[in-house]
Amino acid sequence: MHELSIAQSVVGAVVDHTGGARVLSVRLEIGALSGVEVDALRFCFDLAARDTAVDGAELVVERVAGRGRCRACAAEADLDSFLARCPCGSPDVEVTAGEQLRIRDVEVARDVRNVRV
Repeated sequence: MHELSIAQSVVGAVVDHTGGARVLSVRLEIGALSGVEVDALRFCFDLAARDTAVDGAELVVERVAGRGRCRACAAEADLDSFLARCPCGSPDVEVTAGEQLRIRDVEVARDVRNVRV
């Protein structure tokens, strides 16, 4: 299950970039062709976040559709797998979207204890 190592990497990156601030939510962009099982990642995210500043944060996942461009006819089409053929029948399709997995944004709690009014 590579989702556990992905979750650990995401949590580590978030902790590193937020300086230990309590994290409220993490938004990921995950491509349909990335090979990531979202339900498994959600489960692993909760495990990886335990006892960190990310513990209890909401994981928001935005799915990105697979897209490709045919090298034979230049048509663009949605892809649901790497084995998809172009409507023209050609198997020579270049993937143009849907492989990514990136942290889109992170919401952190604002520390109001040191704010003067």
